[in-house]
Amino acid sequence: MVRLITRYLRRCTVPGAHAASPLAPPADAALAMARTPSPAPDLPSRPAPELVLTDAPGPSATAVISDALDRFNTGITGIDDRLPLAVLVRAPGTRRILGGLTGRTSLGLLFIDLFHLPPELRGSGLGSAILRRAEEEGRARGCRSAVLYTISFQAPGFYERNGWRRMGEVPCMPAGTSRVFMTKEL
Repeated sequence: MVRLITRYLRRCTVPGAHAASPLAPPADAALAMARTPSPAPDLPSRPAPELVLTDAPGPSATAVISDALDRFNTGITGIDDRLPLAVLVRAPGTRRILGGLTGRTSLGLLFIDLFHLPPELRGSGLGSAILRRAEEEGRARGCRSAVLYTISFQAPGFYERNGWRRMGEVPCMPAGTSRVFMTKEL
């Protein structure tokens, strides 16, 4: 450790610099500091928080994290505009949900989180109508742009036909597949 500090100090020393210069600290003082352990701060002892890994956090756990982050963002920005958004497709008669889109708006950005239609409802223009409805609501809420990600085997072409553009891709499983991140100005 002392050797590393000495080498670092030699690299940081400016030739001809005065010994008191911040760019050329005296090597002896730096070595003495490296050898002297710092006293531990006088903190009250508290039990360490427990870390819990789960694949089922539950709605209340998710709400604690989401609400706290929202309060933090609002405290920094002064903007409290976070709202969920959904465009749902219901079966006539039963009103059973068949598919649709979920997302949210926050800080002037529309997020598309999930979008699914069963195969029998695809290709009719319904998907584009759902997407347009979400974009219109985003604009009505003051959003200037929108973001989403899809998977390369899902629907990047659909989004591109609806005016979205790719802004990046991240490889994922299976080999040759990627998450495609997309955006659109509203």
